[in-house]
Amino acid sequence: MKTFLLTLFAAATCLSLSAFFTKPIAKAPANDAPDSTRFTHMTLAQGLDEPMEMAILPNLDVVIVERKGDVKLYVAKEKQIKTIAHINVYSGIEDGLLGVAADPDFGKNHWIYLYYGVAGDKNVSHLARYDLVDQKLNFDSKKVLLEIPTQRTYCCHSAGYLTFSDGLLYLSTGDNTNAEEIEGHNPTDERPGRQLSDDQGTTANSKDFRGKILRIKPLPDGTYAIPEGNLFPKDGSLGFPEIYVMGCRNPFRVSVDPKTKFVYWGDVGPDTNVPAEEGFLSYDEINQARKPGFFGYPYFLGNNEGFPKYDFETKKEGPKQDPLHPINNSPNNTGIKELPPAQPAMIWYGKGESKRWPMVGKGAASAMAGPVYYSDMYRNAKYKLPEYYNGKLFIYEWIRKWIMAVTLDKDGNYVSMEPFLPHLKVIAPMDMQIAHDGAIYMLAYGTNWFAKNTDAGLIRVEYSEGNRNPIADIKVDKTVGAAPLTVNLSASSSRDYDQNDKLTYHWQVADKTLTGTKISHTITKPGIYNVALTVSDQAGGSGVATTQIKVGNTPPDVTISTTSNRSFYWDNVPFDYKVIVKDAEDKSQVEKNIKLAFDYLPIGKDFAAALSGASHGSLRYAATQTFYASLDCKSCHTMDTKSIGPALKEISKRYAAQTGAAEQLAQKIIKGGSGNWGSYPMPPHPDLTAAQSRDLAGYILSLTGEKPQMATQGNINLTEHIGQGNTGAYVLTADYTDKGANGIEPLKSSAAIVLKNPLVQLEDFEKGNVSVSIGTKNNGFVTSVPAGNGKFVSFTNIDLNQIKRLKFRVVGDGDGGTLEIRESGVDGNLLGSVNVKGNSSQDIKIDWKELATDIKPVNRATDIYLVFKNPDSTKKLLFYIDWMYFER
Repeated sequence: MKTFLLTLFAAATCLSLSAFFTKPIAKAPANDAPDSTRFTHMTLAQGLDEPMEMAILPNLDVVIVERKGDVKLYVAKEKQIKTIAHINVYSGIEDGLLGVAADPDFGKNHWIYLYYGVAGDKNVSHLARYDLVDQKLNFDSKKVLLEIPTQRTYCCHSAGYLTFSDGLLYLSTGDNTNAEEIEGHNPTDERPGRQLSDDQGTTANSKDFRGKILRIKPLPDGTYAIPEGNLFPKDGSLGFPEIYVMGCRNPFRVSVDPKTKFVYWGDVGPDTNVPAEEGFLSYDEINQARKPGFFGYPYFLGNNEGFPKYDFETKKEGPKQDPLHPINNSPNNTGIKELPPAQPAMIWYGKGESKRWPMVGKGAASAMAGPVYYSDMYRNAKYKLPEYYNGKLFIYEWIRKWIMAVTLDKDGNYVSMEPFLPHLKVIAPMDMQIAHDGAIYMLAYGTNWFAKNTDAGLIRVEYSEGNRNPIADIKVDKTVGAAPLTVNLSASSSRDYDQNDKLTYHWQVADKTLTGTKISHTITKPGIYNVALTVSDQAGGSGVATTQIKVGNTPPDVTISTTSNRSFYWDNVPFDYKVIVKDAEDKSQVEKNIKLAFDYLPIGKDFAAALSGASHGSLRYAATQTFYASLDCKSCHTMDTKSIGPALKEISKRYAAQTGAAEQLAQKIIKGGSGNWGSYPMPPHPDLTAAQSRDLAGYILSLTGEKPQMATQGNINLTEHIGQGNTGAYVLTADYTDKGANGIEPLKSSAAIVLKNPLVQLEDFEKGNVSVSIGTKNNGFVTSVPAGNGKFVSFTNIDLNQIKRLKFRVVGDGDGGTLEIRESGVDGNLLGSVNVKGNSSQDIKIDWKELATDIKPVNRATDIYLVFKNPDSTKKLLFYIDWMYFER
């Protein structure tokens, strides 16, 4: 369900010369690669809201822009992040505040450049310059260098990356073309009224700023000059003179080699049905421009593999273009018709496994290009990378979450690639830059799209040849609560790879400085407080970690009370419940905001997904919903509104009542298809199993309509389990989100009860000192627990309320003995016992028997231990136990 766009994080299509392909197969990492333990990383800031790009200032403060308009500043000296401005932006589709760069002479002029979609009815984006002085953005200083017309009717591709090289400012722009209904082909729809679906009017148009990499020289008065060596003459006769590269789809991340001046960028390819060298012509690319040029799109991808000319009216394919002489005859083209020769990509890969570059993996993709490193440019830098990385290009993947170091030869040709810092596991790397002290800075976008993520942050990576810096790690018992709030902070998980180092721990909590591995601190006033931990060793090495404490809002207290048993269900036994919510700040209308969900899950013993809360649909498909979120489906489908593909709820409404809809949809998920929701193709997912696709289909079909809101108390007749076997469970969840207080955002709390079948298989024990046996004597394949003298198994948090008897299925294939039921431990309170008669005969057939015992009343949840005893036994085996059953 990955579209050809990969939403706002698509990248570009462009590269170089055929000579790049003399060594097409990716090589394994060299055996002399530096020790990865000499790289230490620290999270400088976390919880960012769609961070897009950063600018590292001379004092190592970092400006970060977020897509919805916030400008944030990480202050290195204070070890905290601040919101210093908000730009009023248009943030629909993929637009927003996208790019930031500091002027090369920032230390003197304090100029910062931003690129963003301008709010309001005028469809334009601005490249603007501002003064950034004393941690404040001066709005009165704004100078607009470029205004770029856009369309806001259709998604997608905005790009918007800014970078400087030798005083020249590079700006990448996406093709901004309709990403829908391209019928499995490239977007070249020339029919009247379809100009927004024709990339020949944008990226292949020499007189349009979109789908390009622009290069200008900013001037002190807020204007700019055209530098020498761009693609078109300065007089604009052939095309806009600002254009350096054209023929890109979405050049999302851009870097310039500081020595060769080669320009690198990534391009996320379309999802098409056009056959190609590797699957379909849907490649992502890493591109290299050695000089200005046209890089192929929408006519070519990869190694200049061409798209056939497609007639969207007749649905017929025509001939492919000649990459040496591409022609743009579209009626939507306002520039030159005879384009420069198309340049092939340096690295390209599709959705399946790549034969040329197997290390890139498979699946959804979003290729990005980072910096080229030269060791002599960091000669005296404290954290400079090893000589091993000299001349290597760093590339990275937003979706696949890897970073690669690419080796180039002396002419800039591809030689090999290898993983870089695979242990770092950055969640959706969004930007990668090297600071003047040699440290690598990275932005992590985080797990969820278009959202504020706790794992979105600013990361600093340092390399040390000698003494290695400690790695700071903060553990905190609570991060939010009412004032006064006492928090316990621990640095005990911090570490140092130099084993004999002695570490010291310094904490900065708001305006307080504290020391120690573990500290306790009370915050008396509401507010958001930054916490910084600096871990230092005796050689001067240090590592930093940060977090935030939010004081002023107490998390709600949600409980579910019941007089019924909280562990098991039985036939014809109703379940009563009452949900109680207490919130210190919310004084009214608490009950009406409680959300309950109840369902029967027919299969499975692990209900963690259901307990984590399904945000849509049935709890039955909570695990499937989690699996769905891990796939690439979000790039085509949203829950409620049309994106590239239809909304999931619209699919559910159309098909849920149709016979055979689940199987039909399951097949379509695996095989792909088009035509039911317009002409845009749904890509296939051959790696999914039939069971996975059926679960996905069931989940989507379950979204039709909304279940009636449950009352906060009542009785439920438990009948859905009848005839469903004994592996299912009922799940009741209750959620409450408060209203927020004292400037702290709303907080959510949950409670849940899981009712399982009262027949419990013994092999599902949680603790024990026994093995599990399969295939006991004369009985075929039965999974059971062999009991020996002094052995035990235990089950945690079992509610014994209303439990009168325990029944066991046993066989005395041994000396026999006693099965004791004890509470809380092997020597705990004896609740009951069963004597199992042994039988050591080798000739007599041994049959399973059911034995039962009453147990002492225990009206609470507790841990139960089954302890096996026969001190007189001369054999290891006393008996086998298959299952136990809890009787009311």
